[in-house]
Amino acid sequence: MVNCCGLVTAKNEPVPLKGVEVEVHVKGHVATVTSTLKYVNEEQSPIEAVFVFPLPGDAAVCHFGAKIGDAEVVAELQDKEKAREQYDDALSSGHQAFLLEESDKSPDVFRMNVGSLRPGESAAVSLVYIIELTVEADHALRFCLPAVLNPRYAPPETRLADVPQVTSVPAATVPYTLSLKVHLSSPQPITKVESKCPLEPLTFLNAEKTLAEASLSSGHKFNQDVELLFYYQDAHQPTAIVEAGSAKAEPGSLMGDPVVLLSLYPEFPASVTSSLATCGEFILVVDRSGSMDCTMHGGSGAQMRIDSARDTLLLLLKSLPMGCYFNIYGFGSHYESFFPKSVQYDQKTMDAALKKVQEMKADMGGTEILQPLKDIYSQPCLPGHPRQVFIFTDGEVWNTKLVLDLVKSNAHSHRCFSFGIGEGASTALITGMAREGSGHAQFITGTERMQPKVMQSLRYALQPAVKDISIMWNLPEGLSVTTLSPPLNVIFQGQRALLYGQLKGQNSSDSEGSVTVKYNLAEQSVSNKLSFSLKPAGDTGLSLHRLGARALLRSMEQECGIGGPEQEGLKEKVLQLSLQSGVISSFTSFIGVLKGSGKAVQGPLLHRDVPTGHMMRMSCPMPQASRSAPRGMAYRKMCARSQAMPMMDACLVQSYPTTGFLVDVDMASVEREAQIDAEPQKDLLLQLIGLQKASGSWELDSSLITVFEKTEEEVAKQTPSQADRAVFATILALVWLHGIKMEAQSEWQILAKKAAAWVRAQKGAAMEMRLIRLN
Repeated sequence: MVNCCGLVTAKNEPVPLKGVEVEVHVKGHVATVTSTLKYVNEEQSPIEAVFVFPLPGDAAVCHFGAKIGDAEVVAELQDKEKAREQYDDALSSGHQAFLLEESDKSPDVFRMNVGSLRPGESAAVSLVYIIELTVEADHALRFCLPAVLNPRYAPPETRLADVPQVTSVPAATVPYTLSLKVHLSSPQPITKVESKCPLEPLTFLNAEKTLAEASLSSGHKFNQDVELLFYYQDAHQPTAIVEAGSAKAEPGSLMGDPVVLLSLYPEFPASVTSSLATCGEFILVVDRSGSMDCTMHGGSGAQMRIDSARDTLLLLLKSLPMGCYFNIYGFGSHYESFFPKSVQYDQKTMDAALKKVQEMKADMGGTEILQPLKDIYSQPCLPGHPRQVFIFTDGEVWNTKLVLDLVKSNAHSHRCFSFGIGEGASTALITGMAREGSGHAQFITGTERMQPKVMQSLRYALQPAVKDISIMWNLPEGLSVTTLSPPLNVIFQGQRALLYGQLKGQNSSDSEGSVTVKYNLAEQSVSNKLSFSLKPAGDTGLSLHRLGARALLRSMEQECGIGGPEQEGLKEKVLQLSLQSGVISSFTSFIGVLKGSGKAVQGPLLHRDVPTGHMMRMSCPMPQASRSAPRGMAYRKMCARSQAMPMMDACLVQSYPTTGFLVDVDMASVEREAQIDAEPQKDLLLQLIGLQKASGSWELDSSLITVFEKTEEEVAKQTPSQADRAVFATILALVWLHGIKMEAQSEWQILAKKAAAWVRAQKGAAMEMRLIRLN
């Protein structure tokens, strides 16, 4: 009988993985992550532990090793098929072996095999990877340690043998713990570290606050993605770092030559950024698979994923410019579109779309994203209306590489903006679609609202498309550069762009170089220049080399005939670059063998799958959290009102002085609001947005007055006798937004611009002057 004491899986089998220890070394925008997984065999027979787990899709995995007792083994990177053969041979010969490989179907999923752990034996298995930290809208640097690997959908034609077999349990029941410590080093002072997970107090290690340490509170269960946000002073600045090559590597090779990393923040002319496009074809693609019937996070008051998607579609539809074209697709095991083809945006089509949005449910089966994309790409683009595709999905698919290949082959006809919903969304799919589709990727996890991130992407989509991007290097004589990154084919205002280059030739280390990015934007020629020192930075190891190699490997892998006959010559180049750089690829694996007695294992070798967490599907939303005490929402609204009033007085009240009654601050109303307890809060912002017309205006009716929490009599008394009721209603709505909902400005800013433009069109130049400060 199997001993089922201690940690067990859902099948009542013992779990050999006891804990995970993670050390993160952050230097500027780059993080080196060392994960140590501790296994113990508490059974009476030898076991093979198999762990299928997520990693960031762009991670450069560069080390794998194990320690059993006093013996240590460092794995070697080999051809994947040879590594598998060596692993099987080692186990059959009585040795212990360790295998780490990337999934053939999705580069953000890895499989670890720990072979032949004898009864009572323990092993500490470590892996090291390097990642670039992503930049959030508030300039924070985001680090995410993925824990959740949701079951992923494979299309019916997919062979079962091609899909990694994932063992998962509800995230709340994951049986192993996590300890995590972060070491921070930055050229700029570190201001704070935030996380949705409980942290120990941040410790600064020097007076300049450029060195610091942070860690998770003890006893943390590894049942959710661990997200950390690092804030630096003046982080939004272009930088360049040069890293020296390895003295052990062959001169002239990637690992032997210096590598430069450029972090660019292109700045557009103010004349361009002040206006948004009034044309375009916007295609919104929404995941309606069964997995969207999960909560956004595991905490109280969590919204269902499909409900959040519906709210977001409402906001998007209200923010689209008049005269553009749009369509909405829902997909699961099959797909359907709201209209046979994209339709012009007006009141009639918007109302028809909103009616269908309210009826949307997560009732379409599996997550088959390939077919709706094929249908979209098969339709001709509309002249004068650039195609913008917005994709909302929890990313639970296995055919990631096929999807990315399709997006890339159609990159000339559209821009792709992708959104990963909830924990466990595939980073390879979400970031890959945006990268190949010249767009932008966003992840919505934990208690984050989807709407602010989606509206940021809409602002990017409404920016004029950057064309004819070129990179010009100015280096000392005798020095040249080979670009390792894919061609820079998209730039957004204030959004970071990363470039890796291999520096070839001889130069003086105290010399300087520069790079100039040139592009055309709205019929203007723009250039941004960055000068930098060629002196190598100290104590960076080979992290930039490996990230540069990873960028080049990803580009080459994408060209290796995915979905068709492999290009053997290119595959061989991928294999050689992977082996040379020590960075894992889809064609290589890490294999380590610890030689033992040479006697074959006696008795059966038990197979034990280590479970990862997955988000539980809920049939209904979790209970809403109770309202806070008087210094909660009501207090924040009061502060927002008081701050917004001067701006409102200057731009609106001189035309309609009586609109001030909407934002009068009296403590009685604040107290009434604070006394509401344990009642679901009506989202007045969404109600207001839902009442807006496609033109940007509002009607002065009972529904709008209800949002203002006034009576019809109160509004009637304050309405100027000669006022146009629609104009007055629209100004009231704008006053309410600026006075009551300033904390959500990122969500309503675009639709408010549309409303202000409508009012200006009704009132002429004088009104334009009075409204100008709204923008």
